Amino acid sequence: MTDLADAGSVVASPPAGNLARPPANGDNGSAPPADKSWFDGLSEGNRKLAETKGWTQPESLDRVFTSYAELERQQDESLRIPAADAPGEDWDRFHARLPEAMRPLTSPDKVEYRRPDGLPEDFAYSDELANASKAWAVEAGATPKVAQAYHDRFIGYMAEQAKVQQIALARSVEATHDDLVRDWGPTDSDGFRRRLEVANRAMKKLGLVDAYKAKGILLPDGALTDPQIAKAFHAIGEAMFRED
Repeated sequence: MTDLADAGSVVASPPAGNLARPPANGDNGSAPPADKSWFDGLSEGNRKLAETKGWTQPESLDRVFTSYAELERQQDESLRIPAADAPGEDWDRFHARLPEAMRPLTSPDKVEYRRPDGLPEDFAYSDELANASKAWAVEAGATPKVAQAYHDRFIGYMAEQAKVQQIALARSVEATHDDLVRDWGPTDSDGFRRRLEVANRAMKKLGLVDAYKAKGILLPDGALTDPQIAKAFHAIGEAMFRED
């Protein structure tokens, strides 16, 4: 009987041209690949950003995603100005998120003006005009600060104009005085007093005192701002009271 070992127990040689199988552990004698950093595939700019931020370790990925998530959250909560042609509802929502002092005024009743400091004591502040301007501020969509600023500038302008007018009136009174003194003599002379009295009587007789005061021709203290008016009423009075 033939021995089994002799009949086929010998391991056959691998066919020519076939490579031997690699070891189970994958080690075929080649060098292992070098470890790569997670940001090796980044662009140069992003790599520099990662290095600047200290995102150079694998665990840095968690910080990157956390930062990105926080950024998205802040963007969702951020205040964005609507487009110029956005619906009114969008603008209302936008304004509602602003501080109270930055919201446009919605009613004249909510406008409270403070008078600017330094106004002259005799300044004729117009409450009627101030109340009218409150409605204008609402129509313009002004904030309380803007409305107050326009109010102060306008009142300041009016005060300056009133001051200029007072100076002009004072000069007119002075010029009238000088002109009458040249024609009627010194103010304490009998001739000056008599002529002035005749002019005043004629003006009162014709009922023009209040009208002239309203026009600024005759000041509240009785001073005239035009010498020709005084001379004209003196002549009228001379004719009216001649028989007196």
